[in-house]
Amino acid sequence: MNTIKQLLKPELEIRFIAYLVFFLLLLLIFAPQSTFAADINVSVDRNPVSLDESFQIIFTATESPDDDPDFSPLEQDFTILSQSNSSRSSWINGKASKTIQWTLNVMAKQAGSLIIPPVKFGNDVSQSSTIMVTKGAPNKAVNTDEDLFMEVEATPENPYIQSQVFYTMRLYTKVDISQARLNEPELADAVIERLGEDSSYNTQVNGVNYSVTERKYAIFPQKSGKLTIKPLVLTAEVVTNNRPSFNGFFNSQMTKTKRVESKAITLDVKPAPVSFNGKHWLSAEQLVLKQEWSDDIQQMKVGEPLTRTLTLVANGTTVGQLPELNTTHTNDQLKAYPDQPVLKEQKKADGLLAFREEKIALIPSKSGSYTLSAIEIPWFNTKSQKMELARIPETTLTAVAVAGTQPAAIAPAVTSAAPSKIETGPVIKSEQQTNIWLWVSVFLAAGWLMTVIIFLTKRTATKPVIENNDSETSLKECIKNLKNACANNDAVATKNALLEWGRQKFNVSNLGAIAVFCDARLRDEILHLNQTLYGKQVGQWQGKKLFQAFTEHKAREKIAVTVDKSLEPLYRL
Repeated sequence: MNTIKQLLKPELEIRFIAYLVFFLLLLLIFAPQSTFAADINVSVDRNPVSLDESFQIIFTATESPDDDPDFSPLEQDFTILSQSNSSRSSWINGKASKTIQWTLNVMAKQAGSLIIPPVKFGNDVSQSSTIMVTKGAPNKAVNTDEDLFMEVEATPENPYIQSQVFYTMRLYTKVDISQARLNEPELADAVIERLGEDSSYNTQVNGVNYSVTERKYAIFPQKSGKLTIKPLVLTAEVVTNNRPSFNGFFNSQMTKTKRVESKAITLDVKPAPVSFNGKHWLSAEQLVLKQEWSDDIQQMKVGEPLTRTLTLVANGTTVGQLPELNTTHTNDQLKAYPDQPVLKEQKKADGLLAFREEKIALIPSKSGSYTLSAIEIPWFNTKSQKMELARIPETTLTAVAVAGTQPAAIAPAVTSAAPSKIETGPVIKSEQQTNIWLWVSVFLAAGWLMTVIIFLTKRTATKPVIENNDSETSLKECIKNLKNACANNDAVATKNALLEWGRQKFNVSNLGAIAVFCDARLRDEILHLNQTLYGKQVGQWQGKKLFQAFTEHKAREKIAVTVDKSLEPLYRL
């Protein structure tokens, strides 16, 4: 009998598992479709666009939608020229991800603010979006008989110092190009960053069809005054219609070399406005300052860390212009341990996005309340042309003692309770020694005074001028050597140039000491160079960021001097 039960038991278990699997399958089959709806985003390759230009509408999904898309709602306001789709799968940190894209090349049928309507993918629906379509540009003063020509523009042409300038290059072609070389924009005393990938579209110029390749840069001038962006030069191999006189396999097409040049653009860079009263000049289109805490700030535990995260995100500026955030002073009862800041830059089509994050671990040594002062960052809004203030208000922390720990306040009580007689002996002895050291101090002071008098009488009047000129020349030579070393990504030569610059500028002889005198971005780059040279992990070092930070540091020093001078009359009585 027991044997029969033992045989039936596995059979019942198998049947139970089968019923369970069948029930789960029914749930999956009859589950509401909205639970598994694919999220389909829509975007455009640029905005705004001209009425006579084509552009791309891109639909992106992270999972397969219910069915193929129906793009017919788009035909009301747009002409679909072509379409394509692609998919990409990846496996990162044990997680699979999938991206599916549908790309439509379209042209608008009318000008104005047009709505890209939702598109159905079976039961799934994409989001809607808007795009601004401007009227076609008037006839351009160009020779449409040319196979290709290039135009450039800078916006704005009269920016403030260290503010973002959009520099756009457009190459118009109506012939095939086998290969081409284009130089990068050049501007002395400026930081230049390329924004995103090139975009391609079709347009009409004076009634002639052209294919356009557009490239964007962000330029941040580092000094005020007239600055000229040199012309861009394109050298292209243009495919001709002529065929070789013999039918050769390797000579199926002929090319000719063509060279085109853009115009030069002059920027009229304005200095920081006199009304700006911040310590560090900072201009941006948008700026956000925030803080986060790892736990409840009203229930800090004595002896345990609480992490404060400060984040500054700015649109239209470089990460080197973002100031240091953690300026709060703590005491022995509240210790602060900051981490290395996290610095990031995102180069988007609509400008440069700078990100700075600082994490600070705070550890209280006794219970009670602690007040952190407010953090204020004045900045200049380049859109509204007004000064604004990003602010984190004063923050109060409350620390509570953990059960079983001894309050730190006992230590001072023991010291104050010590008998006063123990201090009597040493006090009398110090009074006897004071007279001896007093005479020694008087003697040394007299000797030092005589030395100064002799030095001043023997010094010539022209010597300081010569030394200053030599010093300025030598500093310029150091900066030139630093620029060349960074351009060649030579870490050792960069270190030597920095050491010579630091020796003359600050009278220090190591990278760590030089970093102390620099602003946050340059200090971080110098410490990164030091870690590359002497750290355990040896990697390829790139010098572009260090010299960019160095250039911004020099510009910020000049701006600070200018601002101080301009603000000086405000404090006079």
